[in-house]
Amino acid sequence: MDQIQQQLLDWLAPHGIAITERQFEQLDQYVEILADWNERMNLTGITERAAVYEKHFYDSLTLAFYVPMNEIKSMIDVGSGAGFPGIPLKILFPHVKLTIIDSLNKRIGFLKHLAAELGLEDVNCVHARAEEAARKPEHRDQYDLATARAVARMNVLNEFCLPFVRPGGTFAAMKGNNPAEEIAEASRSLQLLLAKRTADHKLLLPLEQSERHIVLVEKTGKTPKAYPRKPGTPMKEPLI
Repeated sequence: MDQIQQQLLDWLAPHGIAITERQFEQLDQYVEILADWNERMNLTGITERAAVYEKHFYDSLTLAFYVPMNEIKSMIDVGSGAGFPGIPLKILFPHVKLTIIDSLNKRIGFLKHLAAELGLEDVNCVHARAEEAARKPEHRDQYDLATARAVARMNVLNEFCLPFVRPGGTFAAMKGNNPAEEIAEASRSLQLLLAKRTADHKLLLPLEQSERHIVLVEKTGKTPKAYPRKPGTPMKEPLI
């Protein structure tokens, strides 16, 4: 085990999260595939191994500090981009059935290749807009956990993500700086989408010390028929 791997282990250990040798192999392979594909398509501005470990892997895995991942059976990652937080969480919690939704087919191509190369099972990569996918019975009100990392403001994210979550399930919005203003303006969207905010956890990246927030929302009932609205509408006319 090298210094970068040991560091990640040390950061996660206080939260009871361990990493096997095989999982480290998968994480390192992820770094290589990400760097290789990044030369052909813009997936991330961060490709240096130590930075990927902190700003992508650790950042993604902090969700497991606040959500009992061992109890999560199904998860959907909305607008996953280069696979964060879904793929690192899948690597460390392989029992989870992961669905990834992204509107860009090139990114879905990358994610399918990545999952196959890493030997990950039960990963379903779907090329679709969230507003369309959430209308399909196989996705609507189905998932224990929905995640989104740096996709949009909370009032928009709620409409993108909550329709996927089963009643009693959780939506985790992973944000950067203090989202207090976003949380305040999202109150109506929570009301309309039958959900309630349960927590806003603040943390800092260990080395960079930049602020992160994980906002947890609990779904309290089935998604009303009116939502999500037509593709593009949530961004143009947010629920406020």
